[in-house]
Amino acid sequence: MQAHNAGKKREEGQPSLTIRSLNPAVVKAEYAVRGEIPIRSEEIRNDLAEGRGNYKFEEVVTCNIGNPQQLGQKPITWIRQIASLVEYPELIDHPLAKEIYPEDALEKARSLLQEIGNVGAYSHSKGVPAIRRRIAAFLERRDGVPADPEDIFLTTGASTGVADMLRLLIASPSDGVLIPIPQYPLYTASLALNSAHAIPYYLNEADDWSLDIASLSKTISQARSMGVTPKAMAVINPGNPTGSSLSEANIKEIIKFCFHENLVILADEVYQNNIYEPDTKPFCSFKRALSTMEAPYRNTVELVSFHSISKGQTGECGRRGGYFEIVNFDSEVKDQIYKVASISLCPPLSGQIGVDLMLNPPVEGGPSYKLWKEEVAGIHETLHDRSQKLLAAFRQLDGIECNPAEGAMYLFPTIKLPQKAVEKARQMGKPADALYCLRLLEETGICVVPGSGFGQADGTLHFRTTFLAPGTEDYVRRFKEFHENFMTEFA
Repeated sequence: MQAHNAGKKREEGQPSLTIRSLNPAVVKAEYAVRGEIPIRSEEIRNDLAEGRGNYKFEEVVTCNIGNPQQLGQKPITWIRQIASLVEYPELIDHPLAKEIYPEDALEKARSLLQEIGNVGAYSHSKGVPAIRRRIAAFLERRDGVPADPEDIFLTTGASTGVADMLRLLIASPSDGVLIPIPQYPLYTASLALNSAHAIPYYLNEADDWSLDIASLSKTISQARSMGVTPKAMAVINPGNPTGSSLSEANIKEIIKFCFHENLVILADEVYQNNIYEPDTKPFCSFKRALSTMEAPYRNTVELVSFHSISKGQTGECGRRGGYFEIVNFDSEVKDQIYKVASISLCPPLSGQIGVDLMLNPPVEGGPSYKLWKEEVAGIHETLHDRSQKLLAAFRQLDGIECNPAEGAMYLFPTIKLPQKAVEKARQMGKPADALYCLRLLEETGICVVPGSGFGQADGTLHFRTTFLAPGTEDYVRRFKEFHENFMTEFA
């Protein structure tokens, strides 16, 4: 095989790689959460730091991505104490250690180091065996059924696990995966990188973003009629960007559908600790729902469920910790999943430890428990309070409709823009919601993501905002002023 530039005389300064010679699947992939508007927000942030530009605000409010600690969420003390001890073990036996660290944190650090050896060394490719055993114990407590540590794979954040499973599932360019619309762009981007088909199924906004099985059947039939082979169905619960939480009955309908359509379920459950209406919309894992169903569903449907330390009250995005559990998988397929994990050697030990500490907090009555409980409850209550304040503010504005957040850390309002704004956006080659969000950034410093980056029903416009940022009142003031001016300008 000849090189791509063989036979051509190369000129000084001429690059070997250009956009035209790259893998076209990479060029095709898009990731709106870090796309045009977030890139522009970084430019503005740099301008503000250097004293350039003539902006009406002093800082950028980063509401485009669920990155809690970037926005001031305090790390959980239990996690950071133990992280510091395992990173520098000499602290454990320092004469002043007991004046700084509670005894249960010191004991947990000693135990982890006995199991791991050294956080600078590779672990088992699936993750530290002792940590996987404790994850299995957590899953049994959560779901009421046993979990096998050998079916648990620690990962570099949940995103890596999703990408690895999609790479395993896609066997040809005609394969596809059902993804919810709106969806987190990880799925479309990962499918694009594998030159596979994203098969969109639409959530019902009018019914709290619920999933309609009849429309699913129509979607999969249309895909097959076009020569696409559906291999799996991705479900995000609680939803991103919608903030919705599926009922157990709806989950069981999905499981039955996937059994009859021969689909693997990819259950993205990273927001399971972000539940704001536990009495009416509690979190139900796919594993728990599957375990309560009769045969053949319970022992046949293949399920992969993902979790992460990046969300919930932990918010440790930068540590890159997550895991997935596989259920009802063929033994030969398990071997291939292990092989893929082995190619990357192992996930970061800091992330693995983070998963362990998230799922196994201080024991009630222990010296660290009271502070841990206060911190977790405080973060949860703060997020819920901010979501309610933003929801109320959005609902007071003409042209905006918004469902409450039942889970996760986002609101996904509908915006009804004047036709002149839609025409202006068309002239600029942009979706109308992208124009709205870009103007919002330029004029207020608030960075959100247009709904077009997540997918949306034809004829609708949205944006996604986190409710992680402090200073909700200032956010509301800036947003209200912008929205009213924008609507007047294009009336």
